[in-house]
Amino acid sequence: MDGEVILRPLLRPFVRPVLLTVAATAVVFTATALLPGDAGDIQRAGRASERELADERDRLGLDRPAPVRYLDWLYGAVRGDLGRSVVSGRAVAGLFAERLPATAALVAFALAVTALLTAAALTVAFLRGGRGGALVTGLAAVPQSVHAAVLGTVFAGILGWLPAVSLLPPGGSPFDAPEALVLPAVTLALPSAAYATALLRGTLVDTLRRPHVGDARVRGLPPALVLIRHVLPFLLVPAMQVTALVAGGLMAGTALVETMFGYPGTGSLLVSAVAVRDVPVVQAAALPPVVVLLLCMLVADRLAARHSGRTGSSRLGRGPVVPAAVGGRA
Repeated sequence: MDGEVILRPLLRPFVRPVLLTVAATAVVFTATALLPGDAGDIQRAGRASERELADERDRLGLDRPAPVRYLDWLYGAVRGDLGRSVVSGRAVAGLFAERLPATAALVAFALAVTALLTAAALTVAFLRGGRGGALVTGLAAVPQSVHAAVLGTVFAGILGWLPAVSLLPPGGSPFDAPEALVLPAVTLALPSAAYATALLRGTLVDTLRRPHVGDARVRGLPPALVLIRHVLPFLLVPAMQVTALVAGGLMAGTALVETMFGYPGTGSLLVSAVAVRDVPVVQAAALPPVVVLLLCMLVADRLAARHSGRTGSSRLGRGPVVPAAVGGRA
């Protein structure tokens, strides 16, 4: 009983992400099952008789009820067995292992670019007294496909500085051709940086209105010192929360970018698998975005709860309480 009392608070934060992960995989599976046609239709290219089609579905296991197929897949995934592609016959784990490093590199690069762009935008907003929110909101509202089209037209078409599509083979290392990372990563980073800036700008504006910041400015401290000493402490915890959310969003947003730029990651694998109703591959390729997004949300929630416990506020964007002495001396 004592062990149960001790473990319950430790396990409680993980219950919701696990349940949401299972629910998300079920939604993906159900959505795929509801699409017209299946892998049997596609493999026979619509030329098979009803008897041949029934035999093909029996061979692929598609004649079983969808809940049974899903539960079988989920049980195998828990044991590390993701099954085999119903189209190529290859082990899904092998297909997945080929593509995951490329996607991980893309997301890491995009997150780094997002952090740099967000820091630059917030610095400009600080120097402008918190103004410029309309531009940031507008950039965040632009669809990712528009960012991809504009960046591709300018840097690949007009200037010719970057390749319009990735030249990497599936399983190839993006570090062998780092230029292939630039357009996909920047396409992911631009709306993410705008979104992060829009979230953190409210915290920045609130901080600039605090008495200790006005006092530091009145005493003639350099703007850089005011930013580092009196503003950044209020942005650190909200920035960590936003970073966690953005990292999950970047992972979830790779499918469109990888497909548009021909980048051989798990996102493009997901799109191609959906096109041929390859359910085991769809499930495997959909898992990383779901798991990363939910884990990042868990981290953000834990940071918010910890921050709330310290400050007595759960609202994102409210910084730590500053001692009275902070505003007195630089």
